Amino acid sequence: MGKKRIIRKSGEELVEERKGVDEKVSAQTGAVPSRVAIKEGRVYVYSSYNNTLISLTDTQGRVLSQVSAGKIGFKGTKKSTPFAASKVAETIAQMIANKGIERVHVFIKGIGPGRDSALRALGARNFEIISIADITPVPHNGPKAPRLRRV
Repeated sequence: MGKKRIIRKSGEELVEERKGVDEKVSAQTGAVPSRVAIKEGRVYVYSSYNNTLISLTDTQGRVLSQVSAGKIGFKGTKKSTPFAASKVAETIAQMIANKGIERVHVFIKGIGPGRDSALRALGARNFEIISIADITPVPHNGPKAPRLRRV
């Protein structure tokens, strides 16, 4: 068997290929290319009894990045602690700074223990929080209960 030869592409060819892939992906999924400067975004904080999830989106709602307590290394019951939520918020704040976003709207959902500490950690960073909204669903007695069964 002879010596195998590896074809290597030049730097210009790699840049052109990557540009084509980015355009194809953005056309299919509606994703925002990473080189587009975004000045304003939304941060969705979901805090449950088991985990804390924070998503960063643009103003149209397209997800730019997402972090959870489990993703950054917390396991089991430690995922639902306020400390884990603050670490998740710090991680997403670094992503916000990397993307160049200056202003954010914060939407909080859920009744877990990490919602307040996540908001405090976001507020301690150097970007402007325009609004804070609580979008936790609230029950309103729902449909009529089924009648009792007669036997």
